Amino acid sequence: MKSRVTLLALTLSIAAAVLASDVAGKWTAQVPGRDGQTREVTFNFKVEEDTLTGTVSGRQGDNPISDGKVKGDEIAFTVTMSFGGNAAKLNYKGKVSGDEIKFSRTREGSGQVQEFTAKRAK
Repeated sequence: MKSRVTLLALTLSIAAAVLASDVAGKWTAQVPGRDGQTREVTFNFKVEEDTLTGTVSGRQGDNPISDGKVKGDEIAFTVTMSFGGNAAKLNYKGKVSGDEIKFSRTREGSGQVQEFTAKRAK
């Protein structure tokens, strides 16, 4: 019985690692902007075990991802950007499903949530 439990734990562990590594690579999304227009944003993800790193690229260039985590099909990370000399922290949460990630993004301090979908770049 103990060996079955160990085998099940190992199998689940491998499955989680496969899902986590599946998010690695380039993704693009049309993200809502402040003026109601959408802007193309590119996500370049790197995954090592349960840690997510990389960059978010858009009109303001490349911004590094911090505090990135991967847990099964869910990812979360923070990006700090500068708007007019003021730092803004954007918190991202996403759920991966195949070649799509459904994101919600919150600007720290505002409470306003924006939702969008990123697609794996081909």
